[in-house]
Amino acid sequence: MPANITEEVSRRRTFAIIAHPDAGKTTLTEKLLLFGGAIQLAGEVKAKKDRINTRSDWMAIERERGISVVTSVMTFEYEDAIFNLLDTPGHEDFADDTYRTLSAVDSAVMVIDGAKGIEPRTLKLFEVCRMRDIPIVTFINKMDREARDPFEILEEIEQKLALDTAPVNWPIGMGKNFAGTYNLKENSVRQRDADTDAVKVNGPESDQAAGLLPANERDAFIESCGLARELCHPFDKKAFMEGHLTPVYFGSALKNYGVRDLINALADFGPQPRDQEADTRIVHATEEKMSAFVFKIQANMDPNHRDRIAFVRVCSGTLERGMKAKLVRTGKPMSLSAPQFFFARSRQIADEAFAGDVVGIPNHGTLRIGDTLTEGEDFLFRGVPNFAPEILRRVRLDDAMKAKKLKEALAQMAEEGVVQLFSPEDGSPAIVGVVGALQLDVLKERLSSEYTLPVSFEMSRFSVCRWISVTGMWSVNSTWRAISRPASNSG
Repeated sequence: MPANITEEVSRRRTFAIIAHPDAGKTTLTEKLLLFGGAIQLAGEVKAKKDRINTRSDWMAIERERGISVVTSVMTFEYEDAIFNLLDTPGHEDFADDTYRTLSAVDSAVMVIDGAKGIEPRTLKLFEVCRMRDIPIVTFINKMDREARDPFEILEEIEQKLALDTAPVNWPIGMGKNFAGTYNLKENSVRQRDADTDAVKVNGPESDQAAGLLPANERDAFIESCGLARELCHPFDKKAFMEGHLTPVYFGSALKNYGVRDLINALADFGPQPRDQEADTRIVHATEEKMSAFVFKIQANMDPNHRDRIAFVRVCSGTLERGMKAKLVRTGKPMSLSAPQFFFARSRQIADEAFAGDVVGIPNHGTLRIGDTLTEGEDFLFRGVPNFAPEILRRVRLDDAMKAKKLKEALAQMAEEGVVQLFSPEDGSPAIVGVVGALQLDVLKERLSSEYTLPVSFEMSRFSVCRWISVTGMWSVNSTWRAISRPASNSG
C-alpha cells in the first residue's frame, strides 16, 4: 500500500488558474480540458450556436455575464498525470472564494494579457501565492493580437513581482502575423496546438521558424531569440519550486497556440502534492492514514435535488468510498458514502482518492469551511482564511409568507460562504455581509433562480462588522457595553 500511495501521489497535479478579469483565464481552462480529453469541443466564453457553453462557468449568471463568480473544480487525466484544476473567480469582489481555493492547490498558472501586462488583480493574487509559497507558471496570452514587446513584459514581471523569469518558448511574430512558438531550449517549433509533436529545427533562422514570418520581420525574430537565450534566466526547477522563478510560455488560448506546451510543462515538472501544516505537526502527502480539509461549500449544484457539497482537498493517505472519517471539530465519525470527482457541475463517484485530489462530499450541513477530516488523529489543518465583510445590507422580502424559506436559504448561502449572515436579536430582517458588491448580485440571482425568492437590499444601520478577541467573561461584557453604548450628541 505505501508504494501504491507514493506512486499515485506522484501522478497528481493540483493547480489554480489566476488572472485579472478578461485576461483569458476561462478560455485557457477550456483548452486545457480539451487537451485532457475532458470535453469534445471547447466553447467560446460568449458561445455561438454551434458551440457549447463554457463548462467551468456553469451558473446562469456566469454564462450571462461571461465571467467566473464561483470556483469550479475539474479532474481529468493527461498522459500519465492526473490534474485537479481549480478555475477561480478573477473579480476582486469574490476574493474570499479565490483565497480559500489557493489554500488547496500546489501550484498556480498566472495568465497575463500580452497587451496589458501585470494588472492590479494579478498583482494581488500573486501576493497571496507568494505568502503561501505556491510555485507559479506564467502564460502570456493573446499574442495573436497586438501585444507589447516580450522583453518588456518579462521585465515588468521581474520588477513588479520580484520574480525571475525563464522564457521556455518564444513567440514567432505577434498580432495578425503570429505563427506559433519556438522552444528556446529544444530548438523546436509548434504552430497550432493540434500538432502533438513539435518540429525540430536547426535554429530560429530555419524556414520552419523565421520562414513563417513576413520577410521584414524575420531578422527581428532571430535577434530576439538570441537575446532571450543570452540575457534571460535558464529554467531552474529548484528555483521554481521555491517560488523564486517562473517559467514563461507565450501563446493564444483562443486561437490554440502555446496551450499544449503549457500542459506538457505541468505534467513534466509541475509540483506534486506538498506536505501540509497542521496545528500539531506536519502531515506528509505519502502517509498511509487519510486526512483532508474542507475549503469550499457549494449548494444547489443540481437544482433538482437541493444538494449541498463540501469540496475537500485530500492531504494524505487514501480516501475510499464508504470509509468512516473523524470530523475533528466535533469529534464524531461520519461516513463518506458517496465521494465525488467533479467536472464543473458534472460529477462521478470517486471510489478512491489520494493526496492532491479534490473530491466532493455530499452532506446536510455537517461540514463547514475549514473542517478537518482524519482517520482518528486529532489535529487541525491551518491556512483556510476568513474575511470580514466590507458591505452590510438588510434583506427585504415582499412576501412575508416566505420568511421561513428565506431564513433557510440564507443559512445555506452563509454555510457556502457566499455571504455572512447576521440575525438581529430584535427580530428585524436579517443582515448579510459581503466582501464585494457583485456578491449581492449573485445572492439576489441565486435566491430568485434556486429558491424562487425575489428579494431586494436596503441600507443597514451598521456599516462595519469585525471580530473582537478578548479574554475572560468580564472583558466580554465590558467590551460589549463599550461598543453598544450610543454615541453622545456632544461627541
